[in-house]
Amino acid sequence: MRHRRSRIVNLPPEVLSDLAARVRAVDADLARDYSGDRPGQPIHTAYVCAADASKDLPDEWGAAATALADRHAGLLTDLSDAETLARVRETLARRPIQDLRLDFEDGYGTRGDEAEDRDATRAGQVLATLPPAVFSRGIRIKGLTGGEYGRAIRTLERVLDGAGGVPDGFVFTVPKLRAAEQVDVAVRLCEALEFAHGLPSGALLFELQIESPQAVIAADGTATVARAIHRSAGRCTGLHYGTYDYSAACGISPQFQSLEHPVADHAKAVMQAAAAQTGVWVCDGSTQVLPIGADDEVAAAVSRHFRLVTRALEHGYHQGWDMHPGHLVTRWLATFAFFRGALPVAAPRIDRYLRRQGGAVVDEPATAQALATVVLRGLDCGAFGPDDVTALAPAATVDVLTQLRERKSPTR
Repeated sequence: MRHRRSRIVNLPPEVLSDLAARVRAVDADLARDYSGDRPGQPIHTAYVCAADASKDLPDEWGAAATALADRHAGLLTDLSDAETLARVRETLARRPIQDLRLDFEDGYGTRGDEAEDRDATRAGQVLATLPPAVFSRGIRIKGLTGGEYGRAIRTLERVLDGAGGVPDGFVFTVPKLRAAEQVDVAVRLCEALEFAHGLPSGALLFELQIESPQAVIAADGTATVARAIHRSAGRCTGLHYGTYDYSAACGISPQFQSLEHPVADHAKAVMQAAAAQTGVWVCDGSTQVLPIGADDEVAAAVSRHFRLVTRALEHGYHQGWDMHPGHLVTRWLATFAFFRGALPVAAPRIDRYLRRQGGAVVDEPATAQALATVVLRGLDCGAFGPDDVTALAPAATVDVLTQLRERKSPTR
């Protein structure tokens, strides 16, 4: 059957103008809500009880982690290789902790106002004097809920007083999120504290801890966490998964509560989708299994944590909680091993992309962006150096990789 050829019709100018206006409006909304990924994410957050706050804490954790690495060097070498382990030991000596959160919530408990006031002031003093290697730092307050919000606000204010303002890289974690409206409270709190303390507008930033099913799916079926991000007025910098509170709220028996449980995977997948291209970082949760006890118990805990960190990286979660100095060993080891393993795959593909040569895999700009991002993450964390990259892809300098990540045409 023959089809009549369609006739080209020139749309009226007013229709074209209306369509253009609609397109521009949608583009503006998307640009506002999805500003793009934010580089510089730390590989971990070390959670420490605020009562134990000390300016020497990074060195103490680094020394304890190094001692564990020395005692179990054979196992750690088997998990990766001697060169990677040597790089880890050097990192533990120089910059063991990237991100520190002094905890005034579950890891602190209820100690009375006098004790918490004192610890909050000292925590602020410690945060203000930490070395630059701890480039992100802050506290976890108690929840902004009916029974705790007063104490949470009081603690946050005393931390700022103790610090003499907002320390570099400061962020506070808001736990127990169950409704997007709680983010409105956090934003209002930031505004009030900035005004009262004479701080610049936007100086205070926060993370949201996702540890209840209601933080993932609201009563109306919408994704609470997505709404929360876009109600934060640009102040939300991260989403932290709370492994055990979330699992318990979903009815998972304690012996099966884990970062690998399907309910954890679902929650983190929703968090990941909600945060994608917003500049908000997703942080994996913690494991309660600590590398302490007899040698076989430590070995089991070390192997478990290495596997969990590797799994998280494979799933695209580049940050996680560390609850014990020994976790730093396997955090750095698994992270370095992951990115060092990614480099021999990513760099040659970047090289072919830059040369516009063929091969078994033909990559598009979006794939080149992803390849450049994984290499830049490896460089940022210290898994390898720029010379290691250019040995495999001579044109792939840091500037070129950055241009690929930003979807710009590389200039060399």
